[in-house]
Amino acid sequence: MKRLTILFFAIFGMIALYAQDSTGLSIGGQLLSNERVLLKKGNPWAWNENRLDLKLQENFSGNAKFYAQVWIRNIGLPQVGQINDLFNKGIVDPINLEIRQAYVQINDFLVKNLDFTAGRQIITWGTADKINPTDNLNPLDLEDVLDFGRRRGADALRFDYYLNNDWYIEAVAEPFFRPANMPVGIYANLFDPAQFITMPQGLTMSSFSSTITLPDNKLSSQFIGGIKLKGFVAGFDFSLSYVYGRDYLPLFKNIDMQVLDAQGNTAVNVDFYYPRHHILGFDFAGNIAGIGVWGEAAAFFPKGAIKFTSILHTYDMTQFPPQPVTYTVDSTLQKKGLPYVKYVLGADYTFPDGIYANFQFVHGFLHERFNGGLNDYYLLRIEKSLFYDKLKIAPISGSFIVTDYKELKDNYTLLYMPQVIYKPNLNTEITLSLGLFGGKGKDIFTSLKDLDLLALSVKYDF
Repeated sequence: MKRLTILFFAIFGMIALYAQDSTGLSIGGQLLSNERVLLKKGNPWAWNENRLDLKLQENFSGNAKFYAQVWIRNIGLPQVGQINDLFNKGIVDPINLEIRQAYVQINDFLVKNLDFTAGRQIITWGTADKINPTDNLNPLDLEDVLDFGRRRGADALRFDYYLNNDWYIEAVAEPFFRPANMPVGIYANLFDPAQFITMPQGLTMSSFSSTITLPDNKLSSQFIGGIKLKGFVAGFDFSLSYVYGRDYLPLFKNIDMQVLDAQGNTAVNVDFYYPRHHILGFDFAGNIAGIGVWGEAAAFFPKGAIKFTSILHTYDMTQFPPQPVTYTVDSTLQKKGLPYVKYVLGADYTFPDGIYANFQFVHGFLHERFNGGLNDYYLLRIEKSLFYDKLKIAPISGSFIVTDYKELKDNYTLLYMPQVIYKPNLNTEITLSLGLFGGKGKDIFTSLKDLDLLALSVKYDF
């Protein structure tokens, strides 16, 4: 601990030497209001978010920069349950503050062409559109499941060394592991682990509880690190990457079932943990005959075999009186050394008449893992700009998800989200969206089928 304290004082001492002759603090950001109502009788509210996104930046003549991003939000509706709640403004009018990013960057740190960044930062890897399997250095932010690809900042030390104009190496070290946060509001049950548990025949889940084991509170367990080589060759951007990380979503370790009575009512308890992975990544992006193309793939190598144990406590009814008996079954989800691969292929093109088309094929979404557990996603968006880009219409926007090609009619999900976007001026954007969801099967997005909605968002950049 003493050595670590000395190291941090040394780092911030060097930052202080660089951080001289400020050019002044600049403040910008965005004001967002995002409202959604369900297309059900009475139109119940699905989402209410009012966000002030503040971005602060200060440059220093010594090649240093300070940057911070802070969200100040009113999200959700008042949760008043008793008269005493009315005396608490935090319940009547909930406001929260989140430091998304806060870091210092120093150019030419110690040696020429080496940039150093320290603090909370969002480190974006990958070339695909929002869905990036190689982006594994920041925890997922699943609060709003319709905001695909959102991540939280991670406390990190980052080094970028520029070999020449076309190639550079990036290295990242994170001392702390931070898990993903789950959806809220009407989306809270989307990742409910109880829905993924198959009960033995004759048994019914009467109660569910869970425990989560975080990595040990020591550097060797908490540490997340990565290195990437990125370059530009023949008109294409390429990168190769490696991450020594963990799964940001909890995974089953033990499922304990306790039969409570002769009717088969069963109490279920699940233990979760965050497995360690080695992750190799590759991506590219470029242009072929005016068509933008990109691809991205990540191979996940579990550090050890991924297993879970099912434990059933029941009674042997062949004896009198019935005697307690325990059955234990070990299941392997992924063998040690055997990788599973997520990948994305995409293209976009703007036609002469102003119609823009964007298509992506995704194998394995953010929450999916292991061979046999990766679904296919076909994402398509077609939009047309009118009146010098003041109005934009996207009649086709959404995704078709396949979980089983052999039984397609019972294993698919359709997400259809057309939009109309109006920009009355350069700073303001008003978006009206329709969300229609349907499907069959056990994909988590199938549970959206009863949550068709109408959404209105207003953004103002300053």
